[in-house]
Amino acid sequence: MQTVQVGQFKTNFSDILKQVSNGEEFIIEYGKRHTKVAKIVPYKEDARQRVFGQMQGKLDIPNDFNNDSQEIENLFYYAQ
Repeated sequence: MQTVQVGQFKTNFSDILKQVSNGEEFIIEYGKRHTKVAKIVPYKEDARQRVFGQMQGKLDIPNDFNNDSQEIENLFYYAQ
């Protein structure tokens, strides 16, 4: 990981972007105190896709799951 000042970053922007695309990371510093203000890292696509039914066969849902329960209804709607 390399550290560059803002001025150096602006001057060498295209070269730094090429290095970032090859996996290099940069920290951008600003001012006389070299305050770290940003980090530039390579962009990665999120390769994971959501799969419908991926928990099928792993969960056991009771047949009366959707049945109304007076006790639960009282807790939600009539609790004081």
